[in-house]
Amino acid sequence: MATNLSVRSYAGDRDLSAIADLINTCEAVDRLEEGISISELQQEFNQPSLDLARDICLWEDASGKLIGFAQLSISEPAEVTDGWLWFRVHPQMRGGDVEASAIAWGEVRMREVSAVRGSPVKLRSSTRADECDRISLLTSCGFKADRYFFRMARSLAEPIPEPQFPEGFVLRQFPGEEDAEAWVEMFNQSFIDHWNHHDLTVEKFKYHFAQPDYRNDLDLIAVAADGTFAAFCYCEINPEENDRTGRNEGWIAVLGTRRGFRKLGLGRAMLLAGLQRLKAAGVETAILGVDAANPSGALRLYESAGFHNIRNSISYIKDV
Repeated sequence: MATNLSVRSYAGDRDLSAIADLINTCEAVDRLEEGISISELQQEFNQPSLDLARDICLWEDASGKLIGFAQLSISEPAEVTDGWLWFRVHPQMRGGDVEASAIAWGEVRMREVSAVRGSPVKLRSSTRADECDRISLLTSCGFKADRYFFRMARSLAEPIPEPQFPEGFVLRQFPGEEDAEAWVEMFNQSFIDHWNHHDLTVEKFKYHFAQPDYRNDLDLIAVAADGTFAAFCYCEINPEENDRTGRNEGWIAVLGTRRGFRKLGLGRAMLLAGLQRLKAAGVETAILGVDAANPSGALRLYESAGFHNIRNSISYIKDV
C-alpha cells in the first residue's frame, strides 16, 4: 500500500455520500449499470447479515478523498462459507495498490470467518465478461473462473401467452409476512439442487419484504390443492434504477418450483404470470439473470418465452 493512502472501516451514515459518489464516478467511466443512490446504498447496508464494522473497507488518499471501496457478503454458516467480494476503485487510481489491497482484505476477513466458524471458506467475485482489466486482476490474484451467467431481456410489447396451470393449482399473491416461513421453505426446496445454493433465512426474507420497493402484486405463488406453496415468481421494479438508466425495466427476480412439483408446467405458468404483472404495472422490458449451466432447463424455458441474451458475466472463485 502506498504511503499516502490510508485504510479504514466504515464509519456509519456519514460515509454514505462519499461511497455513492465513488460508485457513480466509476459507473460514468465503466458503464456497467452499477450506479447507486444514497437510499439504495443505505438499504444495502441495512441487511441483517452484514457486519458493518468488519464487512466494509474504505481507502482514502492523503487529502481524505475516498478512492476505494470494498464489501463482503458472507453466506450463512454451512459446510463451506462463501464470501462475495464487490469492490470499486476510482478510475484515476486503478492499476496501483488499491485493487490488490481490496482482494487481500477480503482474504483476511474470510480467514477470520473460517477461524470463528471452524469451516473452510471461499472468496468469490463476479465480473462482466467484457471487463478485461478486472478479469486480468482476478486471475493474477489467484482466482479461477467458476460459473457463467447470462442477463436476458424480453420486450413486453410482444404478446404474452396466457398461463396454463396444472389442474389443482391456483395462482395467488403472497399472503403476507405471517407466511414467511412457508415461503422460505418453498424457496430453499426449490433451489436446493442448484449451484452454490445457500439457504435463505426467515430474517433475510423479512428484511427484503419490508423494503420500500416491494410490491405484493408482483409476488406470486402457485398453491397446490393441499395448501402447499409449490412454485413462485417474484418480480421487482426499481424506480430509482429506471430513472438513472432512462429505461423502463422490471425484473423477474426469482422464479422456482419446489421438489416434487417439477415437470408439471408450473415454471412456465409462473413466468408468464409474472410477465403479465410487469406489463400491467407499465413496464416495457423484462430482465432476468440465469446460470448458463442451470440443470433445470431454465435457459431453454426463458428462450422459449421470448427472452434473449444481452450480457455475459463470470463468477470467479479462490480458496483462502
